Amino acid sequence: MKLYSKKSLIQKLKEIRKQGWFPNARSGNHGGIGNTLEDLLGIEENNLPIPNAAEWELKTQRLNTTSLTTLFHTEPSPRAIKFVPQVLLPKYGWSHKEAGKKYPDSEMSFRQTIHGLSASDRGFLVKIDRKTEKVLISFDASRVDAKHSKWLKLVEKRIGLGELNPMPYWGFDDLANKAGTKLLNCFYVQAEVKKENDKEFYKYSKIMMLQKFNFDGFLEQIEKGYILIDFDARTGHNHGTKFRMRQNCLPRLYQKTTVVI
Repeated sequence: MKLYSKKSLIQKLKEIRKQGWFPNARSGNHGGIGNTLEDLLGIEENNLPIPNAAEWELKTQRLNTTSLTTLFHTEPSPRAIKFVPQVLLPKYGWSHKEAGKKYPDSEMSFRQTIHGLSASDRGFLVKIDRKTEKVLISFDASRVDAKHSKWLKLVEKRIGLGELNPMPYWGFDDLANKAGTKLLNCFYVQAEVKKENDKEFYKYSKIMMLQKFNFDGFLEQIEKGYILIDFDARTGHNHGTKFRMRQNCLPRLYQKTTVVI
């Protein structure tokens, strides 16, 4: 694996930018932007081999997209309860759309992408409690949309319509450590995308160097709805709980932003 200094990496990224469009280096399009850039740089996964005191990562995203980018996976506490598969799915879940087809008739789903700005149509919301230093998941039955009234009656029968008890959470220290480890410093590269004959091509046109992750900024972006918590579980499998971000939000999480291109 080639080693880079920050200066030589910036130079290499500028060269890639000048070369224009590159075909997706992987079969299928999922993750193609990052994988293709890794191949061009000669690195593995998104870890940048820059030998200095700080760790660096490579983050990529499509330009002009409404899709969310995953920052990291982490399950809520208390971990011993296994909250998502043991509480949220059986007590607050609903029939999976493929129940009786791809999956058994009894297959249930709990898929929610929520944040702190407003509740989802099923009444779930992220709350940040700076006094107890926790990021909490809350349920408010009064905010459930009328189209889910039948589901709400099932929830009432299973567990009642009060607040989650206990409320699943992430402690500030644990979350800051997880986020800080994954997002400490990074090169943030955004790419234009085009399709020709069912194959994707990428042009790496916007590059920033982001330094010194700021946890207070991270919490603020959850409250503003730019960072979301994504639950994706069904009876047969919990796909994991993810913290995800909207387009262009990543620079808001850092103390120092340097525009390379």
